[in-house]
Amino acid sequence: MSYEVSHLRTLESEAIHVMREVASELERPVLLFSGGKDSIVLLRLAEKAFRPGRFPFPIMHVDTGHNFAEVIEFRDRRVAELGERLIVASVQDSIDAGRVQEETGPRASRNRLQTITLLDAIAEHAFDAAFGGARRDEERARAKERILSFRDDFGQWEPRAQRPELWDLYNGRVRRGEHVRVFPLSNWTELDVWRYIDEERLEVPSIYFAHEREVFARDGMIYATSPWVQLADDEDPFMESVRYRTVGDMTCTGAVRSRASTLERVVAEIAATRITERGETRADDRVSEAAMEDRKREGYF
Repeated sequence: MSYEVSHLRTLESEAIHVMREVASELERPVLLFSGGKDSIVLLRLAEKAFRPGRFPFPIMHVDTGHNFAEVIEFRDRRVAELGERLIVASVQDSIDAGRVQEETGPRASRNRLQTITLLDAIAEHAFDAAFGGARRDEERARAKERILSFRDDFGQWEPRAQRPELWDLYNGRVRRGEHVRVFPLSNWTELDVWRYIDEERLEVPSIYFAHEREVFARDGMIYATSPWVQLADDEDPFMESVRYRTVGDMTCTGAVRSRASTLERVVAEIAATRITERGETRADDRVSEAAMEDRKREGYF
């Protein structure tokens, strides 16, 4: 067995251990699934942890309503193939109920609105643990996370109040109204995720591979044109060969110029990059130096 494969199996073993521990210790977990590469890996790990039985938790997607069509099609098909229960928490429903207010203007986005939708769904279903695909290499605020990230009864995150995890011992004790976010991929890198996808031959949405798309440039990033994005007067669409390193709301998720049309080429491209995926392709993380941490304190993923 090569070092690379051995390394991936070590990460896999740790993640499966985390998922089994949480499933046995907490009463009502849920697995957050966006249709993106990290949550695709989580689904695969859940299969290895719990098959041939069903998952001991449902799958939930917080849907902004402004997602890439290819990702939504993949989400529905993949969950159907697994035969698992999918909960869709809708930002549009939150807007209709007056829980959040729609942003307007060329830089309007529903991404920040997901926080309230997520917290409301956790409260509605009384979930006490939520598996997510966050990794410590994504962004500086993520590096402060524990594998079990404690959230108070307002859904908020306080880094100084997190619990120690010595010797891989995880304290999942929560009171009514509190919950933990669980990050089994904490010790993975983006390259690890892609190498695992390649090793396991996992399907991912087509937008992860190079394709021709109508895009426009804004603030040093490239975005897909869509019915939900208002172009400024000096912004003109053009065709470009692009792919996505991360998926999310179309209004704030940028593409990268690329000719990588296969898994092998994507892995090689990621191995050569020195810019994090969120730093290169997520406009919401460029608002301020502490943009991610501010959102996490409010209850973001």
